[in-house]
Parts: sequence; structure tokens; C-alpha cells
Amino acid sequence: MPFSLSSDQKQSLLWLIVGLLLVGLVILLGPMLAPFVTAAILAYALNPGVDWLARRRIGRFTLPRALAVLIVIALLILAMLALILIVMPVFLTKLPLLQQQIPTFLDKLNAFVSPRLHDLGIDISLDLHGIKQLLTQQLASSGDDIWTSVLASVRVGGSALLTWLANLLFIPMVLFYLLQDWHAFINRLRGMIPRRWVGTVTIMAEEVDDLLAQYLRGQLLVMLILAIFYSASLAIARFDIALPVGILTGLLVFIPYVGFGLGLTLALIAAVLQFPGAQGLISVAIIYGIGQVMESFILTPQLVGERIGLHPLVVIFALLAFGQLFGFVGILLALPISAILSVIVRHLRRHYLSSSFYNSET
Repeated sequence: MPFSLSSDQKQSLLWLIVGLLLVGLVILLGPMLAPFVTAAILAYALNPGVDWLARRRIGRFTLPRALAVLIVIALLILAMLALILIVMPVFLTKLPLLQQQIPTFLDKLNAFVSPRLHDLGIDISLDLHGIKQLLTQQLASSGDDIWTSVLASVRVGGSALLTWLANLLFIPMVLFYLLQDWHAFINRLRGMIPRRWVGTVTIMAEEVDDLLAQYLRGQLLVMLILAIFYSASLAIARFDIALPVGILTGLLVFIPYVGFGLGLTLALIAAVLQFPGAQGLISVAIIYGIGQVMESFILTPQLVGERIGLHPLVVIFALLAFGQLFGFVGILLALPISAILSVIVRHLRRHYLSSSFYNSET
């Protein structure tokens, strides 16, 4: 008997093919989707603030949503500019200090390593003069040479730089339209769901929203508190680069494990270069140990909840896998998609455990 498909099966197959084609198109257009993905994530995080402002009344008048959106975007841009103006000048002024400390650091390293290698029967002669000269020249390029390199890069890859700047300027515009019509977009998406799946999809969407709300909005508070803690603690310990290292450590906590590891590495380098003996290293160990305990046992449980409920190895794999597949866009999407997949897997597991396939003993 010839194989034939019913009308419903043909419709399902058609939309399955369309869905696969759309996924393939998203993969092909990955690089150009970065501003849209960034704007969408920001819109999701900032929409509650816009809703709150739009409900405010000034006398007899309610604040227009468009004005509320402009206020929120302006505050976001001002916060980012303030961060840049705080962090960058400190790094530029402390770079000469790092350059001056390198010879001393290399002498300490040689005095510590060489006797121990000699005791093991390994005699290695380090060309300290050559290493010092090389590192000093590289750091010295942070002045006029670095601008020469930047200008040369602009001439060589001008189109890429213009594309990057265009995307950077494009994000606020996309963000404005998304925030302005956020509820209309959500209702339009809800209206496209097949009617027989509306109930299930709505329940799953609410679960995903709860997970992402806990993670994204709660994580902002965790980042702010940790940035203040690390900056203040490193300043009390008299680190010269306390402000930029503390701010970066707090803000990069948003990327699991990477942010803390990078901040710890920068602090250890600063400790070795600035302080004699083990004083700086002990200070870093105490500060970052307390910070990690605060984040893991106090801030995250209280402000973020259970996050997205994924094992740390799964989070690391998701960041690496999505970053490899989609670049920067993949890193932005890794945890939100992981939250969505965790909800889907939970529902599939529940359906599987209640199915006759699982429960049948014959």
C-alpha cells in the first residue's frame, strides 16, 4: 500500500521544515544578529523599570511610555559611560607603575625559582635583561605606539571598525523600539502559537520567565554589591588598582566562573607587583575568599534564588559550546537558552515518566 500523509501531517511537516530553515538562517546570520540579541536581552531586563515609570502619575498626567523608555535608556547609557570614565583612566595611569615593577618582579622570581631548580639538579640561566627589555618595550607601546597601531588598524580594517561602531549605535535604537512595543510583541508571539499548544507553551513560558527573572534581575544586584565590596576591600588593603579590579570583578561575575577567575588573576598580579613578600597574596586570598562565600551562600540564594538550576559543569559546557557555535551572540544566549532547555527537559521527563512506554512492564 503506498505511503500517504494526512492533511494535518503535511501541515506539521511543512512547518517543521520552515522552522529548521529559520534555525539555519539564524546560524548563518549569527554575526549580524549581535545588536538585536543584545537589545532583546537588555529590553527583557529593563522592561519592568519602564512599566514602573509608565505607571507613575505626575499630578493628573501619566508618564507616556515613550518618555519612560527614553529615561531608562538614558540612565543605562550614563551608567556605562560612568563605568568607562572610572575604569579606563585608572588603568592608563597605573600602567607605568606596572612597567616600573616588572624588573623587580623578575628579580624576585629568579631569586625564588633558580635555587630550588638548582637543588633539583636543574641549572637554567634566565636572560633577565632580555626579558625585562622585551616586556618594558611592550608596555611602553601603551603610549604613542599604541595610537599608531590603532590608526594603522583603522586604515587596514576600517570597514570592520565602522561596522562595529554602527552596531554599537544601533543597539539603543533597537532597544527603544523593543521597549516601546514590548507588550505588543509578546502578544503577537502568543497569538502565533498553535491553539492546541497554547496552554502548555504558556505554562512553560511562565516558568522560563521566572527563571530568567531570578537570574538576570537578581544578578544585577549581586554584581553591584560585589563590585562595591571588592573595590572597597582592595582599597582598604591599599591596592593601587583597587577601583578598576574591584569593579571588573563584580561586573564580570555575570559570566559564571570566568569573571571571578579573571578578577582573582588581576588581583594576584597586582599583589605580586606591588607588595613585598606574601602580604599582598594573603590579602587577595582573604578578600576573594570572603567575596566567594558571600556570593555563593548569601547573595545568590537571597537575591537570585536557585538561578537556573543547572550543574556547574553544564553551565561551563553551555558557555563554551554556544560561544564556539555563535561567537559573542552565543555567549549572550548560552544561559537564557539553557534555562529554556532546562524547562523543556523537565516537562519531557515528566511526560516520559507518566507515559505507558515507561510504566509498562510487558
